[in-house]
Amino acid sequence: MKLRQVAHSRTGDKGNISNISLIVYHMKDYEKIRKEVTPEKVKSWFSGIVEGEVVRYELPTLGAFNFVLNKALCGGVTRSLSLDAHGKSLSSALLEMEIDDE
Repeated sequence: MKLRQVAHSRTGDKGNISNISLIVYHMKDYEKIRKEVTPEKVKSWFSGIVEGEVVRYELPTLGAFNFVLNKALCGGVTRSLSLDAHGKSLSSALLEMEIDDE
């Protein structure tokens, strides 16, 4: 199944760093996402975009995760020629990730 079936997301940016918040619709899906959506998998998912480390922060009380993607915005908004210099579409792109539906 697509990640978007069990979660929604928001994206923010600061300089050359993008952060993606991933929030489950139902708490029963939190553990599944915790196991499957690892920093390594997110970095691989964004290969060619994210050049630095991906760090995941867990917020279990909120049913959320925050992924910090370092070196992800081609030097930052004022230095990038990218059509999406703020990285706002990265949250939608993450929701396309396939996860196990069990």
